[in-house]
Amino acid sequence: MFIHKLEGNWFSHPFWRGRFLLMDEERLARLRASDVAAVIIDTERGCDVAEGKALAALPPVTPRRRRQMLLEEQKADQRQSAHALTPRSMAREFGRAEQAADMGVKVISRAFIEARLGKAIQADVVAPVVESVFASVQRNPHAFNGLMRCKRDMEYLFRHALATSALMISLGRQMKLSHEQMHDAGLVGLLMDSGIALLPLPQGWQGDWQSLPERAAREHVLFGRDFVAMGGFDEAVVRACYEHHERMDGTGYPEGAPGEGISLLGRMAAICDAYDDLANPFDGDGVSDPACVIETMQADAGAYDPDILREFIVAVGVYPVGSIVLLASHRLAMVVDQNPDDPAMPTVRCFYSLKLGRAVAQETVDLGNCYGKDRIVGAADSALLAQANLPNLGQMRMKLLAAACAG
Repeated sequence: MFIHKLEGNWFSHPFWRGRFLLMDEERLARLRASDVAAVIIDTERGCDVAEGKALAALPPVTPRRRRQMLLEEQKADQRQSAHALTPRSMAREFGRAEQAADMGVKVISRAFIEARLGKAIQADVVAPVVESVFASVQRNPHAFNGLMRCKRDMEYLFRHALATSALMISLGRQMKLSHEQMHDAGLVGLLMDSGIALLPLPQGWQGDWQSLPERAAREHVLFGRDFVAMGGFDEAVVRACYEHHERMDGTGYPEGAPGEGISLLGRMAAICDAYDDLANPFDGDGVSDPACVIETMQADAGAYDPDILREFIVAVGVYPVGSIVLLASHRLAMVVDQNPDDPAMPTVRCFYSLKLGRAVAQETVDLGNCYGKDRIVGAADSALLAQANLPNLGQMRMKLLAAACAG
Protein backbone atom coordinates (compact mmCIF):
# COMPACT_ATOMS: atom_id res chain seq x y z
CA MET A 1 0.00 0.00 0.00
CA PHE A 2 1.05 3.62 -0.41
CA ILE A 3 1.20 5.49 2.92
CA HIS A 4 -0.12 9.01 2.31
CA LYS A 5 0.06 10.25 5.91
CA LEU A 6 1.00 8.98 9.37
CA GLU A 7 -1.23 10.64 11.95
CA GLY A 8 0.43 12.13 15.03
CA ASN A 9 3.78 13.78 15.69
CA TRP A 10 6.49 13.01 13.15
CA PHE A 11 8.80 11.68 15.88
CA SER A 12 6.23 9.07 16.97
CA HIS A 13 7.19 6.81 14.05
CA PRO A 14 10.53 5.27 12.98
CA PHE A 15 10.47 6.38 9.32
CA TRP A 16 12.35 9.19 7.62
CA ARG A 17 9.39 10.16 5.48
CA GLY A 18 5.68 10.51 6.12
CA ARG A 19 4.83 9.29 2.60
CA PHE A 20 6.23 6.07 1.18
CA LEU A 21 5.39 2.77 -0.50
CA LEU A 22 4.95 -0.04 2.05
CA MET A 23 5.93 -3.30 0.38
CA ASP A 24 7.53 -5.57 2.98
CA GLU A 25 6.63 -7.26 6.26
CA GLU A 26 9.54 -5.74 8.20
CA ARG A 27 8.42 -2.14 7.65
CA LEU A 28 4.83 -3.18 8.37
CA ALA A 29 5.91 -4.66 11.72
CA ARG A 30 7.80 -1.45 12.60
CA LEU A 31 4.74 0.61 11.72
CA ARG A 32 2.49 -1.54 13.90
CA ALA A 33 4.94 -1.28 16.81
CA SER A 34 5.11 2.53 16.59
CA ASP A 35 3.01 5.15 18.38
CA VAL A 36 1.20 6.22 15.19
CA ALA A 37 -2.50 6.74 15.93
CA ALA A 38 -3.78 6.16 12.39
CA VAL A 39 -2.60 5.71 8.81
CA ILE A 40 -4.06 7.31 5.67
CA ILE A 41 -3.38 5.40 2.45
CA ASP A 42 -3.62 6.43 -1.20
CA THR A 43 -5.48 3.72 -3.12
CA GLU A 44 -4.51 5.27 -6.45
CA ARG A 45 -0.80 4.79 -5.82
CA GLY A 46 -0.92 1.40 -4.08
CA CYS A 47 -2.31 -2.05 -4.80
CA ASP A 48 -4.99 -2.21 -2.12
CA VAL A 49 -7.59 -4.79 -1.23
CA ALA A 50 -11.09 -3.64 -1.99
CA GLU A 51 -13.56 -3.95 0.89
CA GLY A 52 -15.01 -7.46 1.10
CA LYS A 53 -12.69 -8.78 -1.60
CA ALA A 54 -10.43 -11.75 -0.95
CA LEU A 55 -6.70 -11.20 -1.25
CA ALA A 56 -6.39 -14.17 -3.61
CA ALA A 57 -8.72 -12.48 -6.07
CA LEU A 58 -6.28 -9.62 -6.63
CA PRO A 59 -3.74 -9.89 -9.45
CA PRO A 60 -0.21 -10.49 -8.12
CA VAL A 61 2.29 -7.61 -8.09
CA THR A 62 4.79 -8.61 -10.76
CA PRO A 63 8.48 -7.64 -10.52
CA ARG A 64 7.95 -5.22 -13.38
CA ARG A 65 5.01 -3.57 -11.60
CA ARG A 66 7.02 -3.43 -8.36
CA ARG A 67 9.90 -1.63 -10.13
CA GLN A 68 7.44 0.77 -11.74
CA MET A 69 5.84 1.58 -8.36
CA LEU A 70 9.24 2.20 -6.76
CA LEU A 71 10.26 4.45 -9.66
CA GLU A 72 7.05 6.47 -9.25
CA GLU A 73 7.77 6.85 -5.55
CA GLN A 74 11.33 8.03 -6.22
CA LYS A 75 10.12 10.61 -8.76
CA ALA A 76 7.52 11.88 -6.28
CA ASP A 77 10.21 12.17 -3.59
CA GLN A 78 12.48 14.08 -5.98
CA ARG A 79 9.71 16.55 -6.79
CA GLN A 80 8.94 17.01 -3.11
CA SER A 81 12.65 17.41 -2.23
CA ALA A 82 13.18 20.00 -4.98
CA HIS A 83 10.26 22.01 -3.60
CA ALA A 84 11.41 21.58 0.02
CA LEU A 85 14.93 22.86 -0.74
CA THR A 86 13.91 25.95 -2.73
CA PRO A 87 16.00 28.91 -1.46
CA ARG A 88 14.15 31.21 0.93
CA SER A 89 14.85 34.62 2.41
CA MET A 90 15.90 34.89 6.05
CA ALA A 91 12.47 36.20 7.02
CA ARG A 92 10.60 33.36 5.27
CA GLU A 93 12.85 30.61 6.64
CA PHE A 94 12.92 31.90 10.23
CA GLY A 95 9.58 30.30 11.18
CA ARG A 96 10.49 26.96 9.58
CA ALA A 97 13.83 27.00 11.41
CA GLU A 98 12.06 27.58 14.73
CA GLN A 99 9.77 24.60 14.09
CA ALA A 100 12.73 22.38 13.21
CA ALA A 101 14.57 23.48 16.36
CA ASP A 102 11.58 22.90 18.64
CA MET A 103 10.92 19.43 17.21
CA GLY A 104 14.61 18.59 17.23
CA VAL A 105 15.12 19.39 20.90
CA LYS A 106 12.27 17.02 21.83
CA VAL A 107 13.83 14.15 19.93
CA ILE A 108 17.36 14.80 21.22
CA SER A 109 16.23 15.21 24.83
CA ARG A 110 14.34 11.91 24.62
CA ALA A 111 17.36 10.17 23.06
CA PHE A 112 19.70 11.46 25.79
CA ILE A 113 17.28 10.36 28.52
CA GLU A 114 17.09 6.89 26.99
CA ALA A 115 20.90 6.84 26.86
CA ARG A 116 20.93 7.48 30.59
CA LEU A 117 18.66 4.44 30.96
CA GLY A 118 21.12 2.30 28.99
CA LYS A 119 19.21 2.20 25.70
CA ALA A 120 21.10 2.48 22.41
CA ILE A 121 20.23 5.42 20.17
CA GLN A 122 18.84 4.38 16.79
CA ALA A 123 19.74 5.99 13.50
CA ASP A 124 16.13 6.16 12.34
CA VAL A 125 15.22 8.19 15.46
CA VAL A 126 17.72 11.03 14.92
CA ALA A 127 17.79 10.92 11.12
CA PRO A 128 14.62 13.07 10.76
CA VAL A 129 16.24 15.75 12.93
CA VAL A 130 19.29 15.89 10.67
CA GLU A 131 17.09 15.93 7.57
CA SER A 132 14.99 18.86 8.87
CA VAL A 133 18.12 20.85 9.80
CA PHE A 134 19.72 19.92 6.46
CA ALA A 135 16.64 21.16 4.56
CA SER A 136 16.58 24.43 6.51
CA VAL A 137 20.29 25.07 5.87
CA GLN A 138 19.81 24.34 2.17
CA ARG A 139 16.92 26.81 1.94
CA ASN A 140 18.87 29.49 3.81
CA PRO A 141 22.34 28.74 5.25
CA HIS A 142 22.09 31.46 7.92
CA ALA A 143 18.52 31.19 9.29
CA PHE A 144 18.90 28.10 11.49
CA ASN A 145 22.45 28.99 12.57
CA GLY A 146 21.40 32.55 13.39
CA LEU A 147 18.42 31.32 15.36
CA MET A 148 20.60 29.00 17.45
CA ARG A 149 23.09 31.82 18.15
CA CYS A 150 20.25 33.86 19.67
CA LYS A 151 17.85 31.29 21.13
CA ARG A 152 18.37 30.83 24.87
CA ASP A 153 15.17 29.11 26.07
CA MET A 154 16.22 25.46 25.84
CA GLU A 155 18.56 23.29 27.85
CA TYR A 156 22.19 23.86 26.96
CA LEU A 157 23.16 20.30 26.03
CA PHE A 158 20.28 19.83 23.58
CA ARG A 159 20.64 23.31 22.08
CA HIS A 160 24.37 22.76 21.66
CA ALA A 161 23.71 19.48 19.81
CA LEU A 162 21.30 21.13 17.36
CA ALA A 163 23.49 24.20 16.86
CA THR A 164 26.60 22.13 16.18
CA SER A 165 24.70 19.88 13.79
CA ALA A 166 23.58 22.92 11.77
CA LEU A 167 27.11 24.34 11.78
CA MET A 168 28.53 21.02 10.54
CA ILE A 169 26.00 20.93 7.69
CA SER A 170 26.72 24.56 6.76
CA LEU A 171 30.45 23.87 6.77
CA GLY A 172 29.99 20.73 4.67
CA ARG A 173 27.87 22.73 2.25
CA GLN A 174 30.61 25.36 1.92
CA MET A 175 33.22 22.62 1.40
CA LYS A 176 31.01 21.09 -1.33
CA LEU A 177 30.81 17.70 0.36
CA SER A 178 28.42 15.10 -1.00
CA HIS A 179 24.88 14.74 0.35
CA GLU A 180 25.96 11.60 2.24
CA GLN A 181 28.97 13.37 3.78
CA MET A 182 26.83 16.36 4.83
CA HIS A 183 24.32 13.97 6.39
CA ASP A 184 27.14 12.28 8.33
CA ALA A 185 28.47 15.70 9.36
CA GLY A 186 25.05 16.62 10.75
CA LEU A 187 24.91 13.35 12.69
CA VAL A 188 28.34 14.01 14.20
CA GLY A 189 27.24 17.45 15.42
CA LEU A 190 24.09 15.96 16.90
CA LEU A 191 25.72 13.01 18.66
CA MET A 192 29.31 13.90 19.55
CA ASP A 193 28.46 15.07 23.09
CA SER A 194 25.99 12.25 23.77
CA GLY A 195 28.58 10.66 26.06
CA ILE A 196 28.00 13.49 28.56
CA ALA A 197 24.63 11.93 29.36
CA LEU A 198 26.45 8.69 30.31
CA LEU A 199 29.08 10.14 32.66
CA PRO A 200 29.03 8.88 36.26
CA LEU A 201 27.79 11.92 38.16
CA PRO A 202 29.48 12.95 41.43
CA GLN A 203 27.49 13.08 44.65
CA GLY A 204 25.68 16.37 45.12
CA TRP A 205 25.99 17.32 41.45
CA GLN A 206 23.55 20.15 40.58
CA GLY A 207 23.26 19.79 36.80
CA ASP A 208 26.13 22.03 35.69
CA TRP A 209 27.97 19.96 33.08
CA GLN A 210 30.96 22.29 33.12
CA SER A 211 31.44 21.79 36.87
CA LEU A 212 32.39 18.13 36.36
CA PRO A 213 35.99 17.16 37.16
CA GLU A 214 38.29 17.43 34.13
CA ARG A 215 38.97 13.69 34.04
CA ALA A 216 35.25 12.88 34.02
CA ALA A 217 34.56 15.50 31.36
CA ARG A 218 37.31 14.07 29.13
CA GLU A 219 35.79 10.61 29.39
CA HIS A 220 32.67 11.76 27.57
CA VAL A 221 34.34 11.10 24.20
CA LEU A 222 34.92 7.46 25.21
CA PHE A 223 31.34 6.99 26.36
CA GLY A 224 30.09 8.83 23.27
CA ARG A 225 32.12 6.68 20.88
CA ASP A 226 30.79 3.42 22.36
CA PHE A 227 27.24 4.78 22.58
CA VAL A 228 27.14 5.94 18.95
CA ALA A 229 28.73 2.67 17.78
CA MET A 230 25.93 0.74 19.52
CA GLY A 231 23.41 2.56 17.32
CA GLY A 232 24.92 1.13 14.15
CA PHE A 233 26.12 4.46 12.71
CA ASP A 234 28.83 4.61 10.03
CA GLU A 235 32.41 4.28 11.23
CA ALA A 236 33.16 7.82 9.99
CA VAL A 237 30.49 9.21 12.36
CA VAL A 238 31.72 7.13 15.30
CA ARG A 239 35.34 8.17 14.72
CA ALA A 240 34.56 11.90 14.45
CA CYS A 241 32.53 11.80 17.69
CA TYR A 242 35.64 10.34 19.33
CA GLU A 243 38.00 12.92 17.80
CA HIS A 244 36.20 16.23 18.24
CA HIS A 245 38.53 17.40 21.06
CA GLU A 246 41.75 16.59 19.20
CA ARG A 247 44.00 19.49 18.09
CA MET A 248 46.11 19.84 14.97
CA ASP A 249 49.28 20.25 17.08
CA GLY A 250 48.69 16.93 18.86
CA THR A 251 47.88 18.40 22.28
CA GLY A 252 44.20 17.45 22.27
CA TYR A 253 42.49 14.37 23.70
CA PRO A 254 41.80 11.44 23.94
CA GLU A 255 44.64 10.19 21.69
CA GLY A 256 46.70 13.35 21.14
CA ALA A 257 46.45 12.66 17.41
CA PRO A 258 48.14 15.35 15.29
CA GLY A 259 47.19 16.90 11.96
CA GLU A 260 46.28 14.43 9.26
CA GLY A 261 45.84 11.71 11.88
CA ILE A 262 42.46 13.31 12.61
CA SER A 263 39.67 12.49 10.15
CA LEU A 264 38.06 15.18 8.00
CA LEU A 265 34.80 15.05 9.98
CA GLY A 266 36.79 15.13 13.22
CA ARG A 267 38.62 18.31 12.19
CA MET A 268 35.33 19.88 11.14
CA ALA A 269 33.73 18.87 14.44
CA ALA A 270 36.53 20.44 16.49
CA ILE A 271 35.85 23.81 14.84
CA CYS A 272 32.05 23.73 15.04
CA ASP A 273 32.02 22.47 18.65
CA ALA A 274 34.51 25.12 19.81
CA TYR A 275 32.68 27.92 18.01
CA ASP A 276 29.33 27.16 19.63
CA ASP A 277 30.89 26.63 23.06
CA LEU A 278 32.70 29.97 22.89
CA ALA A 279 29.78 31.92 21.43
CA ASN A 280 27.22 30.55 23.90
CA PRO A 281 28.75 29.50 27.24
CA PHE A 282 26.92 27.03 29.43
CA ASP A 283 25.57 29.54 31.95
CA GLY A 284 24.36 31.99 29.28
CA ASP A 285 26.12 34.89 31.02
CA GLY A 286 28.72 37.00 29.30
CA VAL A 287 27.72 35.63 25.89
CA SER A 288 30.67 36.15 23.56
CA ASP A 289 30.13 37.97 20.31
CA PRO A 290 30.34 35.59 17.31
CA ALA A 291 32.71 37.88 15.42
CA CYS A 292 35.02 38.05 18.46
CA VAL A 293 34.87 34.26 18.75
CA ILE A 294 36.11 33.95 15.17
CA GLU A 295 39.07 36.20 16.03
CA THR A 296 39.82 34.11 19.13
CA MET A 297 39.80 30.88 17.13
CA GLN A 298 42.06 32.35 14.45
CA ALA A 299 44.54 33.37 17.15
CA ASP A 300 44.62 29.88 18.71
CA ALA A 301 47.59 28.59 16.69
CA GLY A 302 47.78 24.84 16.38
CA ALA A 303 44.19 24.13 17.40
CA TYR A 304 42.28 23.93 14.13
CA ASP A 305 42.85 22.95 10.52
CA PRO A 306 43.54 26.39 8.94
CA ASP A 307 42.00 25.47 5.58
CA ILE A 308 38.78 24.20 7.14
CA LEU A 309 38.65 27.20 9.50
CA ARG A 310 38.79 29.53 6.48
CA GLU A 311 35.91 27.63 4.90
CA PHE A 312 34.01 27.88 8.20
CA ILE A 313 34.42 31.66 8.32
CA VAL A 314 33.06 31.92 4.78
CA ALA A 315 30.12 29.68 5.78
CA VAL A 316 29.05 31.68 8.84
CA GLY A 317 30.21 35.10 7.60
CA VAL A 318 32.89 37.55 8.70
CA TYR A 319 30.24 38.93 11.04
CA PRO A 320 27.99 35.93 11.79
CA VAL A 321 24.28 36.40 12.46
CA GLY A 322 23.97 37.46 16.11
CA SER A 323 27.16 39.60 16.09
CA ILE A 324 26.88 43.02 17.74
CA VAL A 325 28.70 45.59 15.59
CA LEU A 326 29.57 49.27 15.77
CA LEU A 327 28.44 51.35 12.79
CA ALA A 328 30.00 54.52 11.41
CA SER A 329 26.83 56.33 12.54
CA HIS A 330 27.86 55.57 16.18
CA ARG A 331 25.01 53.10 16.53
CA LEU A 332 25.15 49.56 17.85
CA ALA A 333 23.43 46.97 15.69
CA MET A 334 23.07 43.21 15.48
CA VAL A 335 23.74 41.26 12.28
CA VAL A 336 20.47 39.61 11.19
CA ASP A 337 21.31 38.37 7.68
CA GLN A 338 24.29 37.84 5.39
CA ASN A 339 25.19 39.38 2.06
CA PRO A 340 26.48 36.62 -0.24
CA ASP A 341 28.13 39.19 -2.53
CA ASP A 342 29.97 41.08 0.22
CA PRO A 343 30.35 39.43 3.67
CA ALA A 344 31.50 42.77 5.15
CA MET A 345 28.13 44.36 4.26
CA PRO A 346 25.45 42.24 6.01
CA THR A 347 21.94 43.31 7.02
CA VAL A 348 21.83 44.69 10.57
CA ARG A 349 19.20 45.69 13.14
CA CYS A 350 20.14 49.01 14.81
CA PHE A 351 19.01 49.44 18.43
CA TYR A 352 21.31 51.80 20.39
CA SER A 353 22.98 55.18 19.82
CA LEU A 354 26.33 55.76 21.54
CA LYS A 355 26.10 59.45 20.62
CA LEU A 356 22.73 59.84 22.40
CA GLY A 357 23.59 57.34 25.13
CA ARG A 358 20.25 55.54 24.88
CA ALA A 359 18.23 52.99 22.99
CA VAL A 360 16.72 54.26 19.74
CA ALA A 361 13.87 53.12 17.51
CA GLN A 362 14.94 49.86 15.93
CA GLU A 363 15.74 49.92 12.23
CA THR A 364 16.80 47.20 9.82
CA VAL A 365 19.52 48.38 7.44
CA ASP A 366 20.84 46.47 4.43
CA LEU A 367 24.40 47.82 4.43
CA GLY A 368 25.01 46.47 0.95
CA ASN A 369 22.20 48.63 -0.45
CA CYS A 370 22.24 51.77 1.68
CA TYR A 371 24.45 53.66 -0.79
CA GLY A 372 27.27 54.29 1.68
CA LYS A 373 25.09 55.97 4.31
CA ASP A 374 26.40 53.57 6.93
CA ARG A 375 28.98 50.80 7.35
CA ILE A 376 30.51 48.52 9.97
CA VAL A 377 33.50 49.94 11.83
CA GLY A 378 34.13 46.68 13.71
CA ALA A 379 32.77 44.20 16.22
CA ALA A 380 31.49 45.77 19.43
CA ASP A 381 33.94 44.87 22.20
CA SER A 382 33.10 44.33 25.86
CA ALA A 383 33.92 47.98 26.70
CA LEU A 384 31.33 49.29 24.25
CA LEU A 385 28.73 46.83 25.49
CA ALA A 386 29.46 47.84 29.08
CA GLN A 387 29.12 51.51 28.09
CA ALA A 388 25.69 50.79 26.63
CA ASN A 389 24.74 48.88 29.81
CA LEU A 390 22.52 46.48 27.89
CA PRO A 391 20.31 44.29 30.09
CA ASN A 392 20.23 40.56 29.28
CA LEU A 393 22.00 40.56 25.92
CA GLY A 394 20.99 36.94 25.29
CA GLN A 395 17.26 37.72 25.33
CA MET A 396 17.81 40.93 23.35
CA ARG A 397 19.49 38.96 20.54
CA MET A 398 16.44 36.75 20.09
CA LYS A 399 14.06 39.72 20.11
CA LEU A 400 16.13 41.63 17.57
CA LEU A 401 16.32 38.65 15.20
CA ALA A 402 12.60 37.92 15.50
CA ALA A 403 11.72 41.60 14.90
CA ALA A 404 13.95 41.79 11.83
CA CYS A 405 12.44 38.64 10.33
CA ALA A 406 8.89 39.75 11.13
CA GLY A 407 9.59 43.09 9.47
